[in-house]
Amino acid sequence: MRLVQNMSTIAEFATPECPSNGNIKIAVIGGSGVGKTALVVRFLTRRFIGDYERNAGNLYSREVQVDGGEQVAIQVQDTPGVDLTGNGLSIPDHVTCSIQWADAVVLVYSVTDRHSFDLIGQLHQLVARAGRANVPPVILLANKADLLHMRRVDAEQGPLLAAALGCSFYEVSASEDYSQVHGAFHRLCCHMAKQQPTASMSSHTTSSGVAEKKGRSPLIPRPKSPNMQDLKRRFKQALSAKVRTVTSV
Repeated sequence: MRLVQNMSTIAEFATPECPSNGNIKIAVIGGSGVGKTALVVRFLTRRFIGDYERNAGNLYSREVQVDGGEQVAIQVQDTPGVDLTGNGLSIPDHVTCSIQWADAVVLVYSVTDRHSFDLIGQLHQLVARAGRANVPPVILLANKADLLHMRRVDAEQGPLLAAALGCSFYEVSASEDYSQVHGAFHRLCCHMAKQQPTASMSSHTTSSGVAEKKGRSPLIPRPKSPNMQDLKRRFKQALSAKVRTVTSV
């Protein structure tokens, strides 16, 4: 897969030069602090930014090329973290709406956070019971695989859980290995492109015989997508902080 837009921008819509056969919507869901935003940004830009502001549920859009050279427009919905309280799961409304909106779901936990792993079963039930006719495809990502000294979830537990849930599993590191993250999202995009090449677009013919495309009404309001200038600013701030730390030492 290759990103067809320049890395300095995030494409919002298909362009005439790069026509898209479908619009695939992916929701990324998991506990707080598991690296959901880092994974999304890593996949879309190849960059890793260590520090992020509190997740407000940004929507990222991009045109990508999948197997066979097909152009596909994807939207990746980052979501606020889900937490477990004394009264059960604390699920932001945005998460529930994102599940109903999505064509596919990526569940994420951190191998350094046992609590985030324990949430996955309940989050999968939430996806399965979202009131839709068909359960969307789900993949399971175990993030922060590079932090071996902080591991709290055994390596074999992720595949076992994924097998029980009937979904694909990938252990990745957003900070250390772009290829792992890319491979997981790429396979999902290829699968979705084959299953629903016109995922969210339908066409009808006017009286003049010209086909028109009609977009499906979104189930959630479209948040403002962050631009790459903001991501670059955060990246520079993170680098500056590291330089100041080294200088002070």
